[in-house]
Amino acid sequence: MAAPVAGVPRGAGRAAEPAGGNPRGAAGSPRPPPRPPGGHPPPSPPDRRKKKDDNILEIPSIPNPFPELCCSPFASVLSASLLPKATSRKKQVIKVYSEDDTSRALEVPSDITARDVCQLLILKNHYIDDHSWTLFEQLTHTGLGRAIEDHELVMEVQSNWAMEEENKLYFRKNYAKYEFFKNPLTFFPDHMISFPSETNAAVSHSGVLQMFLSSSTYPEIHGYLHAKEQGKKSWKKLYFLLRRSGLYFSTKGTSKEPRHLQFFCEFSNSDMYMSLTGKKIFGAPTNYGFCFKPNKSGGTRDLKQLCADDEQSRTCWMTAIRLLKRSISENSLVAMDFSGHRSRIIENPTEALSVAVEEGLAWRRRGCLRLNSHGSPIAMSNMAIHRSQSWFHHKISREEAQRLILQHGLVDGVFLVRDSQSNPKTFVLSLSHGLKIKHFQIVPLEDDGKLFYTLDDGHTRFTDLIQLVEFYQLNKGVLPCKLKHYCARIAL
Repeated sequence: MAAPVAGVPRGAGRAAEPAGGNPRGAAGSPRPPPRPPGGHPPPSPPDRRKKKDDNILEIPSIPNPFPELCCSPFASVLSASLLPKATSRKKQVIKVYSEDDTSRALEVPSDITARDVCQLLILKNHYIDDHSWTLFEQLTHTGLGRAIEDHELVMEVQSNWAMEEENKLYFRKNYAKYEFFKNPLTFFPDHMISFPSETNAAVSHSGVLQMFLSSSTYPEIHGYLHAKEQGKKSWKKLYFLLRRSGLYFSTKGTSKEPRHLQFFCEFSNSDMYMSLTGKKIFGAPTNYGFCFKPNKSGGTRDLKQLCADDEQSRTCWMTAIRLLKRSISENSLVAMDFSGHRSRIIENPTEALSVAVEEGLAWRRRGCLRLNSHGSPIAMSNMAIHRSQSWFHHKISREEAQRLILQHGLVDGVFLVRDSQSNPKTFVLSLSHGLKIKHFQIVPLEDDGKLFYTLDDGHTRFTDLIQLVEFYQLNKGVLPCKLKHYCARIAL
């Protein structure tokens, strides 16, 4: 049945149509129907328009499930103007990469946060949400990278990119994301932190948390850093101090007198990045660099670059600045509770500690499946069975292994297994412990024609690498800690 033309009233185009379908006269007017015997006019045929309208009216009205939202209590259908505003939000397309450089395009709202993007990818890929998934920003041209905070808007992050830059967003795990709330004392060495004078000498586990989350008793971080001189290629070692008002360096040794302190950087309009290739690109004296980049930076000339002497020092500085930056910009705490249907910011330091201990980084060990699709054991020798495991990385260098573990966070127990470059017949277990990455050689042994693998000169032997990894996930053995979190190159 044809619909009426827009703007024309129903039946307006039917005024000249004969009721019985009789042909028109010469002048185009309808010919009157003949009268039947008796002189009474014939009963008029049913009106098509009326029947059509009756059919429309016969459709039962849809009851409004939310009458309190409507202006009139008699309205039966929810007005389109009263629908949630979320339906009218602008959407944009972002591209997210995985460790193996495969990518996935996502259509997301313009006000989506990094946390929401991670949740979307977790759902789409059926991953386990252990609160360690992170959206990572990598600036390819300058070799800089950072973990985007959960509350940050992804579109605002991309708006700071120049058109000619080939920057990327990576979806990966970062086990150190909330580790501070679980073990705060390990992040701040005694020689780098000073507490307020009214604080007792011995500070408890929860006391450190409370100080960093308080606006009145923020501790002072101090120590030597290498700073790149503005507009020059040279680096200079200076004594720095981090206070709530910003980052300063001393012009006279380790003096903290106000007349000797010079302002270096504040954090409200800049982001902090880890330097991934600072030694190669900027000539940094060590591999432990980080920098501050203004939100609307014009290039490398605006970077304020620093370099620490070791990983522990860099982790201390970056963790303290991360907490300070968040407290200044949001005037809130970074501790999060993900136990309910919606995440929330925890404002009580004691609660933050208990939640971190209970929910922290609960690792769910995946079972090592050794059956193929037919349910029979895989016909594979113990020389190659490990290649199907997520923790094994074939033919990567020592430097690549360290970079991969660093990206996943320097938490005790983060590990991977790789081929040895110096000895093709052996393997190497790379393990994070005490904010350092250590490498242990896995040596093959032959006994009575059978091949075994060992980490302790044959005292403990395993028939394959899977058995070895499973043992050290449950037992510390000769290692400094148990194997907890494996580094995997996921595919989206």
